[in-house]
This record gives sequence, C-alpha cells and structure tokens, in this order.
Amino acid sequence: MEFRPILSALLRNKTGPLLVALQVALSLAILANAVHIVNERRAVMSRPSGLADEHAVFHIAVRTLSNATPEQQLADIRRQTEVLRAVPGVVAAAQVSQVPMSRSGSNTSIVLDPRQERSSTDISTYVSGDSLIKTFGLTLVEGRDFQPQELVDVNERTEDVYPPGVIITKPTADKLWPGTSAIGKTIYFGVGADAHPARIIGVVENLISAHAETRERGMHSVLIPQRQYGGGRGTLYAVRTEQGQRDRVMKEAEAALRKSSATPMIMELGTTDDDRKNRYRGDAALQWMLITVSALLVLITCSGIVGMASLWVTQRRKQIGVRRALGAKKTDILRYFIAENFMITSAGVFGGVALGLALNQLLVSKLEMARLPAGYLVFGALGFWLLGVAAAYGPAWRAASISPATATRSV
Repeated sequence: MEFRPILSALLRNKTGPLLVALQVALSLAILANAVHIVNERRAVMSRPSGLADEHAVFHIAVRTLSNATPEQQLADIRRQTEVLRAVPGVVAAAQVSQVPMSRSGSNTSIVLDPRQERSSTDISTYVSGDSLIKTFGLTLVEGRDFQPQELVDVNERTEDVYPPGVIITKPTADKLWPGTSAIGKTIYFGVGADAHPARIIGVVENLISAHAETRERGMHSVLIPQRQYGGGRGTLYAVRTEQGQRDRVMKEAEAALRKSSATPMIMELGTTDDDRKNRYRGDAALQWMLITVSALLVLITCSGIVGMASLWVTQRRKQIGVRRALGAKKTDILRYFIAENFMITSAGVFGGVALGLALNQLLVSKLEMARLPAGYLVFGALGFWLLGVAAAYGPAWRAASISPATATRSV
C-alpha cells in the first residue's frame, strides 16, 4: 500500500488528525509516568518491615494517672513487662521507644569520623532495655544480640548515657561500609565535639523506621540497649504473640495491666497491620487515583479514535462506494483506514515519548522521583499502536462493508 496518498489526504485536512495525535501524545506521556508512579508507590507500600510476622505484633501505650518518682516508674516498667509476658500466647514483650511505621519516633545523625562536619546518614533509634530481636522476631545476619549486662537502665531526667555497643540494620551497614563486614566498626552519634562512639556488635537484616521514609533512609535503624524511664511521657510496649492469637492476647493484656495497677491507667492499643495501613493510606489513595485517571485516559483516547474514524467513514461514504465500484476489495478499504489511523497514532506516539520524557524530568527535578525506565515508554507506545488499530477496526470494517450501489446511488 502507498502511504504517500494517505499522507497527502491527511495534510489536506489537518485539524482532525492533529487533535487525535495530540490526544494520543498527552495520554501516552501521562499514562507512562502514572504507571511508573503507581509501581513506585506499590514497591514502597510492600517494603518488608523486618518483623518476623507483622500480623502477630501489637503495641500498648500506658500512662499511669499518678505522680510517680523515676524509681517508681522504673519499677512499674519492669512489673508491667513481666505482666505482659505472663499472658498466655505471648512470645515476647519489651518496653520500647518507638514501633515501626507508627509515624511517631525519633531519628539521630551518625558519622564515621568525629571530625566530620556533615552526618554520614540519619538513623532511626529503637531504644529498649530488652531484646528487640526476640520481641520483633528480627533476623540476625551478623554478630550477636545484646548480653544481659549490656542492657542498662537510664534516667532520662538526670543521665545522658551513650551505649558502648549497638546493633544496626543491613541497609545501614551496606551504606556505611559497602562490601565489608560492619562488625567491630565504630559509629559516632552526633557530629563534631559532641560525637559519641559506639561499636557495632550485630547486624539485623532489616527494621523499617517509625516514619518509614520512602527513600533508603527508611531502612536505616539502630538498636540501643537502654531501658529509659523518668521522662513522664508514659511507656510504650511492643508484644509479639503466637500466630493467630494476637486479638485475644490484646484484650487479655489490657485487662491484666489494669488489674495489676492500683492506680487508674490510660492505655492505647494498636497493631502493626494498622500502622502499615495508616502510614501508607496516602500512597494507596494516590495509587488508585492514578489508576482511575489512566483508565479514563485510555477510554477517552479510544473514544476519540473511534469517533474520528466513524466521522471519516461518513464523510467518505460516496468515495468508498466509487472505489468499490471500480474494483477495490473490502480488504483494500480496511487496510486504507487502518493505515491512515496507524500513521496518526504513530505521530502521537512519537510526540508522547518526547513529552513523557520531559514530564518525567520535571517530576525528577521537583519531586525527587526516580527516572522513567525506557520500558514504560516502549510498552506504552506498543499499547497505543494496538489501541489505535483496535479502535479504528470497527469503523474501518463498516466502511469496507458499504455496498457500491448504496454509496453511489446519489452520485
């Protein structure tokens, strides 16, 4: 088939083809970037927390309605921890400063050399006087857990104690010492003259931060062996249960804590499942919004192609009849319209690729997104080519089915 006559015909009536090509270009550019964003959000939402079984972990925030001294607070923490451990179905329990994905926690800066003026990375701090490896079910990949004598009690009001040894996550170790073991290495909390050393005694596979930042920093965490008391903010406990026992244990744990205290308590319970859902609620909403927008774009583009092809068939009804009367076959008419639509779609696809790259560059510079992989544009282009052919096939087949006698009756 000669494409030159088709191109010549399109150039004589440029408005319609240009609108369809522009629609395809905009749809491809937006769709490729939208799918890329959706996949990025999905990958972030599905990141492992490091916990052995998220469905078996919950947390309790406890505040006693009394003016207890720091010593009384420490005694309460020890007693309440034992009460939780005594509940049937509890695998491990620990007082902890924060829990994963709760959006409530603290970070600190660390350096590899106290003379550094800028931090090597920011790291999420999990402070506990018990083994969080046992409580969270973390996977130890190097080194060891804390020994009982390394777990110290620290009065937040009067003491400023820095641990001699800490446990970090593997993503943190890989960033600070790529390709080498982190065991025995030293990090410093803070920068400059205020930096305090701590030796790495263990590395766990993963432990996501309390804020679960979308970038790699969300996987940088450190375990500090301290039982902190005296702060007056209440106490947070993390509890891991046997599989399938979490909901029952939560009720019994709350009842046991209330029964064990002579003074009223305010308690707030939550699960890791709820924390994950709440943390990524915005990401899930964005994902579904982009999916809806993408589906509407495809539908609108398809409707535009079908509408334009149908209009051209109506306008060329007599021309098609004359060609059929002169010997053109149905397949010739069908090929003509499909080729015409393919050329228009191709112009839109090439424009969409350029526009998609420009849009992604804007997103990268303004929102710090990852660059758009070429595969999204390649598969997007193939998809719109197939969409264009499929959308034009119906009107083209109707055009090929026009009877020469009917089309030329008024000629």
